[in-house]
Amino acid sequence: MARPRSYRDLIVWQKSMKLARAAYLLTDSLPKKEAYGLVSQLRRAAVSVPSNIAEGHGRLTDLQFRHFLGNARGSLCELQTQIELAGDMGFIDAEGVRRFMEQGSEVARLINGLITSLRVARTASPESTTPQTARSAANSASSASKGLHS
Repeated sequence: MARPRSYRDLIVWQKSMKLARAAYLLTDSLPKKEAYGLVSQLRRAAVSVPSNIAEGHGRLTDLQFRHFLGNARGSLCELQTQIELAGDMGFIDAEGVRRFMEQGSEVARLINGLITSLRVARTASPESTTPQTARSAANSASSASKGLHS
């Protein structure tokens, strides 16, 4: 897969930024007593999603990019859990939770699609051999050649 020149060109990054902004706006309405609890956690998780996408894009390999996309997906799950908790606590109405979860689900689908496309690109490319599989192949070849010379 050819990467866009900038992470800003990735639709998943754009939508995750929109989700982070929505989380910030939503946390403004939470009780002040939650400033160091749920508000802080929500904001950190929300910022982590596009940040991990951007950091992964800046890494050198698709494998590293996929690792950071996995981190972004984990942060998204954390964010959705916290939104659900805020709804259960009565801090956010059911419609607000539903809308936020829909946005989050769209970002999750985009992250998963990008992970899949990077995985497919990796298995299709000749340089997809990892050091571990290269070592295994070398050991197999060595064992085979020893068997021939016995």
